[in-house]
Amino acid sequence: MIICDTHCDTLYMRALQPNETPCVTMENMVKGGMSLQTCTLFAGSKGMSDHPHDKALAEYAAFERLAEHEGWQKVDSPLEAEEGKVKILLSVEGGEIFEGSVERVHEFHQRGIRMAALTWNNENEIAYPAKGGTENGIKPQGWEILKAMASLKMAADTSHLNEAGFWDLIDRHSQPPMASHSCAAKLRPHFRNLTDDQIRAMAKRGGWIGVNFYPNFLTESGRAAVEDIVHHIDHMCQLGAEKHVGFGSDFDGIEYTPVDCQSPADIPAILDALRARGYSAQAIEDIAGRNFLNYYRRLGW
Repeated sequence: MIICDTHCDTLYMRALQPNETPCVTMENMVKGGMSLQTCTLFAGSKGMSDHPHDKALAEYAAFERLAEHEGWQKVDSPLEAEEGKVKILLSVEGGEIFEGSVERVHEFHQRGIRMAALTWNNENEIAYPAKGGTENGIKPQGWEILKAMASLKMAADTSHLNEAGFWDLIDRHSQPPMASHSCAAKLRPHFRNLTDDQIRAMAKRGGWIGVNFYPNFLTESGRAAVEDIVHHIDHMCQLGAEKHVGFGSDFDGIEYTPVDCQSPADIPAILDALRARGYSAQAIEDIAGRNFLNYYRRLGW
């Protein structure tokens, strides 16, 4: 079975938080049967004012060290994912890394970036974040960046994007968008989660959603277990997204994890919980990874 996870902040931790211990390690990815782990280059929490491009390059250098010394293997295409082999897909979180420049989009594409979250929690040259409540949509410069991304088949990631920007992408972007690490607002009202209308629209448009494992996005209490992850997956499936949902753990980017899902080594517990709910072998394979790869096929890979 091919298993994909579409978001972790391990490279930021490796590059800029050297005293922290990452949970995304080669050992844990092998234990969990991971085929494709997406590692993001994070812009940092201060937005455009804190050298996001330089931070991204430091994180990329951290990946190169992992490739040289620990055997981490980057893919050029997500479709290179294979059962029984751990491979790494690179992404961007925080479009300010592009510095409003189409040339930067091409630069990071050359480095292997295949998806980009347009915002984190800060406004940038592209768009506005979900945190803050503005009703403004994608900026004019943002559409230039998105046009360049689409020409390179680089996925537009709506996680952290405000709702107006989300609907702009659904209605106007030439490629179906995705949400790499978001949950269902119906189950846990939070500005970072997707409404039922957004989930339905993502499925209808041919997009993709990776359910986030952060307990604060999963439950009102802020305490969570594998069953809560599955509850959000199941809710999205009931809304018609059974071919458009999977995993977006946010490992190494969240303060704490579900009690029984603390690293990629625990991903099989989610698959077991889906079986216990009566999901078929085919449906589980879809959720585990096939849906994500099919999303990239729709982008033209």
